[in-house]
Amino acid sequence: MSRENPKLRAELDGIPTYKPGRPPAAAEGVPAFKLSSNENPYPPLPGVLEAAVAAATKINRYPDLACAELTAELAERFGVPAAHVATGTGSVGVAQQLVQATAGPGDEVVYAWRSFEAYPIITQISGARAVQIPLDAEERHDLDAMAEAITDRTRLVFVCNPNNPTGTAVRRAELERFLDRVPGDVLVVLDEAYREFNTDPDVPDGVQVYRDRPNVAVLRTFSKAYGLAGLRIGFAFAHEPVAEALRKTAVPFGVSQLAQDAAVASLRAEPALLERVMGLVAERSRVVSELTAQGWTVPETQANFVWLRLGERTMDFAAVCERAGATVRPFAGEGVRITVGESEANDLLLRTAAQYRKDL
Repeated sequence: MSRENPKLRAELDGIPTYKPGRPPAAAEGVPAFKLSSNENPYPPLPGVLEAAVAAATKINRYPDLACAELTAELAERFGVPAAHVATGTGSVGVAQQLVQATAGPGDEVVYAWRSFEAYPIITQISGARAVQIPLDAEERHDLDAMAEAITDRTRLVFVCNPNNPTGTAVRRAELERFLDRVPGDVLVVLDEAYREFNTDPDVPDGVQVYRDRPNVAVLRTFSKAYGLAGLRIGFAFAHEPVAEALRKTAVPFGVSQLAQDAAVASLRAEPALLERVMGLVAERSRVVSELTAQGWTVPETQANFVWLRLGERTMDFAAVCERAGATVRPFAGEGVRITVGESEANDLLLRTAAQYRKDL
């Protein structure tokens, strides 16, 4: 009997592992908050839980493969053709489908770094080569450098807007200049997972940008502002050839009926959504103002999190926060991303940050 291991693709060797935000942990009797995963701290929107429970009574049946009701709802809500809508298991699932549809061995995928940590993973899985372009001194995309990095091997470019984990956003004029420089056969993916939290009028809505540009696709998700992180559902808007490729690369029945029905109910509860987003944005402003007053350098953020570049102090600061009961997301040697949570969690984080700075 052979004892050899099955041959696996060489591209998987050394692939980075996605690191989820750590769960909250604190001493007994001390409140603990998870500020490490950019989750919405609020419960489901009105009508969402009821829709999900109703769908759960039919889990012996396959979900709608085409996500027809959700597709129609998204098309109407955003004013796009239904043929331009594609759904998947979170925006990261749709992002992986886009890479699979465009890039393989010998091809290149360009993105800023640091940015969403799934980009290098899904790029390496496809066998393509990642081309990482450092953020500028203000923690923003260096679009000029990204444009210059495009070669005849480039198949896809990710622009994370607002950027995860720094929260910084690309504005309209610079994005248009960049897109004008990108060859028409290179797909540009505007990853807008945090779009709902943006308050800067100069940051463009990707849905408007993609309409006249066949090589632009837009990623959105129900995981963040809509609060459906646990149901794994995201979507993309893209012109028909790209949208059709997304349907071809989708895992059959990957989006559960619970997720589909909850997403439809979430879209129909937009007034409540906007109220919650406004509350989180107000908390974000408070957190940024107080951290700045304490002496921290906080990049302008248009997401539901803030970024502190701490270098060698990163892991120490994260450990202090965790002991206090506020778990943040550290990127060793670089900085920490802190989700804006409920007021009590933000208060705890601010007290901890103030004490840490005082002890330096």
